[in-house]
Amino acid sequence: MTCAELLIRLLRDTYATDTVFGIPGVHTIELYRGLEGGDNGGLRHVTPRHEQGAGFMADGYARATGKPGVCFIITGPGMTNIATAMGQALADSVPMLVISSVNRRDTLGRGQGRLHELPDQRNMLSGVARFSHTLLDPEALPEVMARAFAIFDGARPGPVHIEIPIDLFNAAVTEPRSWRRAALAKAAPDPAALDQACTWLAGAKRPLVLMGGGCVAAPEAARGLVEALDAPTVTTINAKGLLGRGHPLDLGANASLPAVRELAREADVVLAIGTELGETDYDVVFDDGFVIAGKLIRIDIDPEQLARNQEADLALVADAGLSLVALADRIGVPASRREGAARTQAALTALGLAEDPAFAAYVPLFETLREALPEAIIVGDSCATTYAANHLVSQPAVRRFFNASTGYGTLGYGLPAAMGACLARPDLPVIALVGDGGIMFTLTELACAVEERLPLVIVLWHNQGYEEIRRFMDNAGVARLGVDIQAPDFQTLAAGFGCAATRVGDVPGLARALAKRPTAGPMLIEIDAASWEASLG
Repeated sequence: MTCAELLIRLLRDTYATDTVFGIPGVHTIELYRGLEGGDNGGLRHVTPRHEQGAGFMADGYARATGKPGVCFIITGPGMTNIATAMGQALADSVPMLVISSVNRRDTLGRGQGRLHELPDQRNMLSGVARFSHTLLDPEALPEVMARAFAIFDGARPGPVHIEIPIDLFNAAVTEPRSWRRAALAKAAPDPAALDQACTWLAGAKRPLVLMGGGCVAAPEAARGLVEALDAPTVTTINAKGLLGRGHPLDLGANASLPAVRELAREADVVLAIGTELGETDYDVVFDDGFVIAGKLIRIDIDPEQLARNQEADLALVADAGLSLVALADRIGVPASRREGAARTQAALTALGLAEDPAFAAYVPLFETLREALPEAIIVGDSCATTYAANHLVSQPAVRRFFNASTGYGTLGYGLPAAMGACLARPDLPVIALVGDGGIMFTLTELACAVEERLPLVIVLWHNQGYEEIRRFMDNAGVARLGVDIQAPDFQTLAAGFGCAATRVGDVPGLARALAKRPTAGPMLIEIDAASWEASLG
């Protein structure tokens, strides 16, 4: 068995990987020898048109399933191309395994100008990875893979990079004694700290709960806990759907807005689980206005995170899912004296999102999408429709809504990440929310979507450039420059890729387009923003 063959066997037989995203290169050919026979119980290989697209597809696959997305990437430029996608996955704690080649062991660090050579590829990628490792002994591959999946299973997840020198792909290795995956018990919360937390929560008159993406593995326990506490609950962007659609205690991802901030200021006990309390969830207006005045209980798998952003009165290092279960068991009988649903509804009424002029154009958009595709996974780029969806959209379950507007905030994410979700969950419809600016970063992935026959709905909001940056420039008194960009004819481009496409300008037009979407390929629905807004009066 060669090192390359061992890698494929470990991915398939030990770690239950079914899909790999990658673009073959001269340095990774031997990996593809190991992928032969993919239709006979092997790995499915998906070929994006750019390594950044590969990373975003792996990200979308991971968020839709909870399983790590896996990439095979070429040395040098392939790694610099995927670094942006790894940065987004790192910021949002998304499990991603990036396997790359690197130059021969005897040439590493020598600066000889060899093909695809970087001075120090491993260290360069370590800044966007939980760890980056150079395999120098092929017999160590099972151990290094086990380290990677230990991060995915038991710590704060994120990208892991393993690079293999090209002279090791064909190196002979010993078959492992066992192909079994190591059983890893997750970190449970300290019982004494749990008791203290329950004492504070039981005595709270105005509790508030903040739940982040770390909670998505335990939605039933999350619902049971907030109902027992009768507490208004913020579910961040990455936790959307945690309580189900339209739950009476769900404040949504609106922690940056005034009425929810008022709940935070008046709460006597705040419980924050699996959330980093970061800027893009709690301070998207960038004024440092999210203030917690009462006792703060924080639970996170990452001890360093417990010391960032907000100082905790009680901090527990533990898996969020186990902590939710343990707290729900301890809290017991639902409270009836806290008027949680009434407080939640009062805050949502005060927000008045559906009547807010900033969101008025998007309310009928999401109503139409929901009527046509109520179970859809919605994946967003950094664009106007995504920013509105963060506040307006409620989903029926977890892993049905994610985007690039949090953390790293990259452009070009929406299309390839939605493709990864589509490959991961063929049982569910998938909608990509993109803008005319951001889609140009990864528009070439339409070719891959057509090739893979993905029934993806791409909703392109065309507002003639970078609207968000225009607004910030205007507010800052800076003359507009570089934001009123010329767009191509998206209908012609889509046709050139073999992708169904149509242009609409009102609600009935969108409804008709959705009704005619193909079932064996993508469809681009271009919405002219000016016409849409004019049609609404």
